[in-house]
Amino acid sequence: MQGLGTARAPRALILAPTRELAMQVSEAVHSYGRGMGARTLPIYGGQPIYRQVKALERGVDVVVATPGRARDHIARGTLDLDDVQVVVLDEADEMLDMGFAEDINEILGALPDGHQTVLFSATMPPRIRAIADSHLTDPVRVAIDDAPATGDAPRVRQAAYVVQRSYKPAALVRLLDAEAPTAAIVFCRTRVEVEQLVETLNGRGYRAEGLHGGLTQEQRDRVMGRLRSGADDLIVATDVAARGLDVDQLTHVFNYDVPSAPSAYVHRIGRVGRAGREGVAITLAEPREHRMLRNIERATGQKVPQQSLPTVADLRNRQMELTTATLREELVQGDVEQFRVLVEALGDEFDTLDIAAAAVKLAHQATRGGDDDEQEIPEVRMRDTRPPAGERHGGGKGGAPARRGHKGPHRPAPEGMTRIFVGAGRIAGVRPQDLVGAIANEAKIRGKEIGAIQIADRFSLVDVPERDADRVIAALRAGSIKGRKATVRRERPRP
Repeated sequence: MQGLGTARAPRALILAPTRELAMQVSEAVHSYGRGMGARTLPIYGGQPIYRQVKALERGVDVVVATPGRARDHIARGTLDLDDVQVVVLDEADEMLDMGFAEDINEILGALPDGHQTVLFSATMPPRIRAIADSHLTDPVRVAIDDAPATGDAPRVRQAAYVVQRSYKPAALVRLLDAEAPTAAIVFCRTRVEVEQLVETLNGRGYRAEGLHGGLTQEQRDRVMGRLRSGADDLIVATDVAARGLDVDQLTHVFNYDVPSAPSAYVHRIGRVGRAGREGVAITLAEPREHRMLRNIERATGQKVPQQSLPTVADLRNRQMELTTATLREELVQGDVEQFRVLVEALGDEFDTLDIAAAAVKLAHQATRGGDDDEQEIPEVRMRDTRPPAGERHGGGKGGAPARRGHKGPHRPAPEGMTRIFVGAGRIAGVRPQDLVGAIANEAKIRGKEIGAIQIADRFSLVDVPERDADRVIAALRAGSIKGRKATVRRERPRP
């Protein structure tokens, strides 16, 4: 910042994936540059664009923007990049996962020669390296050692619990009761799952709010405000909706499902244990998700211990411990004088110890609730999801392909499109954005030209323009998907 100087047009551009992160970065830059008179402006969607235009016209030194809104301003001619000396891509892997690859490439291509580019990413997949190779000149890679620094170590306790899907809501509530988090985020895969789980948690007495892509920016701000103020205990969120969130009092992260990609797991648990604080990351895994959990362990180099769910007896003991801690805190504060008269009056009829026990019982039931309806949750073990050889793709009974994960009748590719078979699927952690990124980067095809994507357990199907099919197949065969070579060919007609 010291070398940027001041001018009417911005000298630095910072790109961030979400509105929340853009605001946080802007606040930090403003704080750092206040003494130097640096002018900082966050620009993002959801805010009237005319207000941002007026601020840009007045002059600004550092612009912190989401890619989509930055591209809008560039197209309008209201964001002048001619004097930019430094551009920063913050959480670059997240931006690619959210589909901003084209925006980023266009923005970087509009920058003047001679600028410095800095790229920050929690993970370094091939797509990130491709951007670095295309837009950075002789880049220096700086990797932060996984070993935490002494005295300021992130201390995250990780654990996995294997649960049948039908028992997942009960298991989550059991763990919430046992862990008693100050504030927590529960990650789900879909919006529907978020809404269902919010209803379940609120029905059990938790103050939970949902966070997903269907919310307006105003609703999103209200949800986050309630969590930060302590009005709510829990946020139940999808990955995309929760990106860029930073909550200081967050103590727990719960993965309601095993994340399909190790990078998603890294981003999720990275929200706790910051600045030396303790945090807890808990994953609920179904028996069939054995390999996905192992993939995370291999990618992170860390063991995720598999533990047994607390029993009803364990839960009762834990609740008693919490009640004891609450009573001890009240006794230390000493503000009980007004209740002594009541105890003395009852002392003429009952034993003092019995009076104390009855009071503790009432306090325990009022704060922890009853557990008479608690049922034991069956304990299960991980199992390998590898199917018998005769049931794999192309080798089902009677010679028919076993299309695991593909529901409904087979539909041919639309006119003008060709369906490509990729021998990697959900178990390998493949997501739609991985296939879009690989095809767009390797075969140089725009993301919007890619058609429907179907992901099964062990393979994926992608519709691409017929004219580009051979180029896509050759490019994917030459490259890798999720770090692995995969079989790539045109889909074979079904009998």
